[in-house]
Amino acid sequence: MLKRVLMVVIFTMLAVSTAEAVSLVSVDGENVNLRSGPGSKYSVLWELGRGFPLKVLGSKGEWTKVVDFEGDSGWIHQKLVAKRSHLIVKKKRVNVRSGPGSRYRLVGKANYGVVFKTIKISKGWAKVKHENGLTGWIKRDLLWGW
Repeated sequence: MLKRVLMVVIFTMLAVSTAEAVSLVSVDGENVNLRSGPGSKYSVLWELGRGFPLKVLGSKGEWTKVVDFEGDSGWIHQKLVAKRSHLIVKKKRVNVRSGPGSRYRLVGKANYGVVFKTIKISKGWAKVKHENGLTGWIKRDLLWGW
């Protein structure tokens, strides 16, 4: 019995450590360069806009290695990211609704790659706000980020 309890405790500790190691950030600026290596001398892979969510893979000095929702990775200066919650649409086109459910009225639509600020997560839905002011709810599994 003690052996079994000990195994459960160790497994739980490993799961918590792994979850804590995964960190998400968002771009804090406009036209921010994602580079091929950890420094400004490396080539620019992409330009990213404010709020674009990224998963942290590691760091080297003042540079953070990240990956986006499509699996593309690169390096970004740590001063150009923030721990703000943003989500990005990962499906071709999604409905934005007035409440957290498909029975609520449609208030807008969003295309693949559109970034939203996260307001609230509830029961498989995310309340989001776009920079143009559109606020509503999107089914959580249609979005990437936090």
